[in-house]
Parts: sequence; C-alpha cells; structure tokens
Amino acid sequence: MSIQLSEVKKKHKQQAAKSNKNEWLQRVLSYDISFSGKGFSNKKKEAFFGELYILLSSGLDFRSALEIVVTEQTNDKDKKMYTEVYDQVVRGTSLSNALEATGRFNKNDYYSVKIGEETGRIAEVLEDLTTYYGRVIKQSRQLIGVFSYPILVLCTAFAAVFFMLNVMVPKFQEIFNRSHAELPALTKSIMNISKFSSNHAGMFFLFVFAIGMFLYTIRNKESYRSISSRFALRLPFFGNIVRMMVQQKLFQTLALLTASHITLSHAIQLVRQMTTFYPMEKALEKMEHDIMRGKSLHESMAECSIFDKRASSLVKVGEEVNKLEDIFKTLSKQYSEQLEHSIGMLGGLLEPILIIFIGFLVGVILIAMYLPMFQMGSVIQ
Repeated sequence: MSIQLSEVKKKHKQQAAKSNKNEWLQRVLSYDISFSGKGFSNKKKEAFFGELYILLSSGLDFRSALEIVVTEQTNDKDKKMYTEVYDQVVRGTSLSNALEATGRFNKNDYYSVKIGEETGRIAEVLEDLTTYYGRVIKQSRQLIGVFSYPILVLCTAFAAVFFMLNVMVPKFQEIFNRSHAELPALTKSIMNISKFSSNHAGMFFLFVFAIGMFLYTIRNKESYRSISSRFALRLPFFGNIVRMMVQQKLFQTLALLTASHITLSHAIQLVRQMTTFYPMEKALEKMEHDIMRGKSLHESMAECSIFDKRASSLVKVGEEVNKLEDIFKTLSKQYSEQLEHSIGMLGGLLEPILIIFIGFLVGVILIAMYLPMFQMGSVIQ
C-alpha cells in the first residue's frame, strides 16, 4: 500500500505541474458565491476532490481511495468526517449521499458527484471540482493581494492623523495661546478638529462600532442586501468590477453543472440557492421562472440589468447550436481575463492615489501648524 501510495502521489505531482503550466491563465477573479460548507474551507475541498480523483484515476476503487484519504488526515475533526464518509460508502451508500450527510459540503458538490455517479463520469466530475476550487482559491489570494496594501495604508494613515490631531496639534496650541496672536482660518479649523477629536474620540469609536454591529445584524435582511448591492454596482470603476465578478462566477458554475449533465433549469435553481449577491439572486429567480414558462435563456438574461449584452448574445448563439456548456466556459474565461486586467489596473492606481491622499492630509496639518509661525516671523522683521 505504501509503494502504491508513493506512485500515486508522484503521478499527482506530475499532473498538477502540467495543469499549472497549461491553465495558469484560467484564474477566477470574481465575487465569491460562497460555496463553503460548515467550517470546511475551499482549500480542504480542493485537496479532498483532487486526491480522490488521482486515486480513482490510478485504478483504485472507492473503498481503497477513501481509506488512503482517511489515513493521511492529521486534523482530528476532518479525519472523523472522512471516516464517516468511508463507513457509509463501505455500507453501500453512494459517495454523493455520504458527502451530503456530513453537512459540510454544499449542493454544488454532492449534486455534481451524484450526476457523475449516475453517468459513469465520476473521475471527470472530481477533476472539474478540483479545478473549480483551485481557481476559487487563486481568486481569493489575488483579491487579498490587491486590497491588503491599500487597507494597510489607510489604517496607517488614520493612525498617523489621529496621533497628530491628539498629540502634536495640542502642543502647538499651547504655544499659540501664549503668543495671543491672531491665527489663520486654516489653523483655527485644524485646532477645532483636534479639540473635537480629543473630547469625543471615545464616542467616535463607539459610534463606529455600533454602526458596524448594526450593519452586521441586518446583513441578511432583504432591504439591506438590495440597497448595499445596488450601491456597489453604481460605484465608479468598482461597480464594473463587481458586475464582471458576479457574471464570471455564474458562468463558471453553470459550466461545471452543465458539464455534469444537470438540466439548465436545475442548474440555475442550484446557483440561485447558493448566491449571496442580491441582484444576481433576483435575476436567477426570474430566469428560472421564465425558463419554466418556455422562454429562452438569452431572452430572460437580456431583461436583467446585471448582465451585459455580450453575455446574452453569446448565450443566444449557444442555445441555437446546442453548445451552452462551451459558451459558459468561454464567457467564464473572458471575464476572468478582463477581471485580471481590471484588478491589476486597480491595484496600480490605488497605491499612488493613497500616497497622494495621505500626503495631502499630513501636509495640510503641518501647514496649518507652521503658518502662524511664519506670520509671526514676518511681523518681527
């Protein structure tokens, strides 16, 4: 068993290297539709489906493959879950039902596996799921990489301005009070802001915390989801990125589901139950209703503002030639490439803009504090 496992892992590494070389452009840069199970991360799902795919492709049966997966686990909680899946499969339960029973896999996972079992394409479905979660992980890492620096800079800027207003400005104010000189309007404004900050800093942080808790409490309310999502779509530049993210993730998921021979209406229903972005959720609800009434997919998409004309036009072609799966993959890839370019530009623009913004804030405070000294020097001369 150890020799077999070593050979399987070697094959897995070779296939992974080949996959990385051929598919590095197919990155998921999109809004996460949130397929995470209860405490089961996308990284763990990628590892599980990937290893299971390699083991099954190597000729092992489900029982032996799951036994190897269970043996390799170091996390007690995960090992317990995999053991439950293994025990159910040994008792004759299908893998899809065993995954569903854990409560840690979503509908996209076990429905895809179920279709793979019914059609005899289980290895292909596991490979698709592995690729899917690998792309989701790449998406998350890229977004974190783009926005981590601006967030760090903003936090640093806030801390620097807070320090200047509450420590430096009061010391200058003591000097100005002893001179009894008339202060410029800019200096007076900064000193008033400093006084307000010193007296009400605690209340300000408490207010921000209260607002954050309030938004967190109502985050699942339909009215809040509607307002916040539509506001995000109307933001300059960011709104277009959000729109592309949502569409890219939708078409990627539809491609995965239709490749598993799930009917279009069922695939749309599954995605609608998974998405958390309100405009897309309502659009999918309308599309599902329209398709059940005999309307074509591209006609329903054209009536939803969340989709652009290019998407509905290509879907129309896919329906006419019965190649929707290929069209979904094409749209997913195109939006991925556009998002990669747009997010790269966003990251390049944010850095100089934030630096200029911080320099402006600090410069205004420093000028306001030194301006009275310059005036006093000119009076002495």
